[in-house]
Amino acid sequence: MATAAAAPPLYASSSASSFSTKSSSPNKPLFNNIFFLRPPLPPTKLKTTPRLSVSAAATAAVELGEAPQSSTPAKTLPFRVGHGFDLHRLEPGYPLIIGGIDIPHDRGCEAHSDGDVLLHCVVDAILGALGLPDIGQIFPDNDPKWKGAPSSVFIKEAVRLMHEAGYELGNLDATLILQRPKVSPHKEAIKANLSALLGADPAVVNLKAKTHEKVDSLGENRSIAAHTVVLLMRK
Repeated sequence: MATAAAAPPLYASSSASSFSTKSSSPNKPLFNNIFFLRPPLPPTKLKTTPRLSVSAAATAAVELGEAPQSSTPAKTLPFRVGHGFDLHRLEPGYPLIIGGIDIPHDRGCEAHSDGDVLLHCVVDAILGALGLPDIGQIFPDNDPKWKGAPSSVFIKEAVRLMHEAGYELGNLDATLILQRPKVSPHKEAIKANLSALLGADPAVVNLKAKTHEKVDSLGENRSIAAHTVVLLMRK
């Protein structure tokens, strides 16, 4: 009967003699003539996470006015969160439209479309939650067909894409930033119109407005900005 091969030693010694736990010199560490061998570690594979990107086909779809598609299918999640931001210069001779409501003022937003800063950032928030390109890619400002277009067109398309993806609005929180005019007299009208465009209960749409304490272009009444956060829920 063959005997099993002896297991390799866990250590190797620089001398053939057995070692002692007693150091030959008080200044030398114990086991100074011994080194331990570790078995080689198995090779590891690095995991890579694929990144979502807009393919050339998706870009072509955007140019044709179709819904953009990612090269990697979007993961189905119970909810999605998106953030939108927009800013426009305020210039004399333009209407000031916020949330689809014409606000009396001595200047308005200079933009390719109607310059509705609130609706633009709401659109971007929805598109962001869906993992789609931003409003500038889907509705480019160098396309003549969007010249002076009402922003309700953009938000209706964003809502269509939201429902097409199988989501509905959970809630929306928006903040307007402008020095003048006062938004409070128009807040309920803006909120009601925005809710109607979204097809949402007004109870899930919130609108706030702040000044910029006379700091930079916003505080000097030379621009207007808006932030929006949306929560989309799986139907």
